[in-house]
Amino acid sequence: MPWQGLFYFNNPYTMFPWHQYLFGFAFVFAGFMHFQKPSFYLRIMPNYLPYPKNLVFVSGLLEMLLGLMLLNEKTQQLGALGMLLLLAAFLTVHVDMIKNPPKWYRWPKWLLSFRLLLQGVLIYWAWLYI
Repeated sequence: MPWQGLFYFNNPYTMFPWHQYLFGFAFVFAGFMHFQKPSFYLRIMPNYLPYPKNLVFVSGLLEMLLGLMLLNEKTQQLGALGMLLLLAAFLTVHVDMIKNPPKWYRWPKWLLSFRLLLQGVLIYWAWLYI
């Protein structure tokens, strides 16, 4: 198909399409940020989840691990499935922020709702690599 070339590098040594590298490295970076700025993630954790600090670090570690798994041919499908499940679990955080926006979070509800839509896009993006 003529448009297919838009999504792939022309380098014969490239293992994956460029958007798979973007997706994988974006989650490695996002997971790394859980360790650099844990206070940000702690403030958006729903109150009903136990051990919020542990959950922030575990989710960051999982994001980095699954992001790296997407970049390996042998683990890409398992990594994508894990990422899909992790993103689905994060839906609870996004829904909770819409229902109970934190006082410090000055975004309007429509923008918080847009984040929920963006989460659906990320879930679809992970599904592409299964």
